Amino acid sequence: MTSSVALQVRPGLEDRLESGLKELGIPLGREGLARLIQYVALLDKWNRVYNLTAIRDAEKAVSVHLLDCLATAPYLRGNRVLDVGSGAGLPGIPIALARPDIQVTMLDSSHKKTAFLRQAVAELQLRNAAIVCERAESWRPSEEFDCIISRAFAELSEFARLTGHLLAPGGLLVAMKGVYPFEEIEKLPREFRATQVRRLFVPGLGAERHLVLIERP
Repeated sequence: MTSSVALQVRPGLEDRLESGLKELGIPLGREGLARLIQYVALLDKWNRVYNLTAIRDAEKAVSVHLLDCLATAPYLRGNRVLDVGSGAGLPGIPIALARPDIQVTMLDSSHKKTAFLRQAVAELQLRNAAIVCERAESWRPSEEFDCIISRAFAELSEFARLTGHLLAPGGLLVAMKGVYPFEEIEKLPREFRATQVRRLFVPGLGAERHLVLIERP
């Protein structure tokens, strides 16, 4: 696979990524690894102008961005997944790369961020990814989503309130959090219920990570 950008990969970076993927039980193969590295290269290039993410070191990006996002892949539900407040494509792009069996839509209200996302989807040849530039609360798609995931988008109550109309019956809201969000869970709207809170162990990330799974009974 060729790319219009090139990343000066530090020795061992690809090995670290491959080792982390094995720990997570996510087999991507050589092409999958190359596309993840290519994605980091695109982030590096665009960050110089648009400040998409505070993490500018490729080695840190492996754990903080790629592996952190990919740790959520086993908990997704259904064939249609929405990444709301996608920003630089986190977690949407890593998920789309790891799960070619599902359709991933990345939603963000920032024109500069969705411009990056469109470029990334084109260069990475992600046929199972779509980009929408809209505010979550005002967007009315023709079809609802089986699963809606967020990373640093909003508190749980706001996440549920702003995206509930986008969730299909029996669907799942998935929120990526750091420490266990006791207070946020207590403030969830009555029609939503946190059914599980899974502690994630992200290779190379020395910080607490939790995944909150929310349903609307």
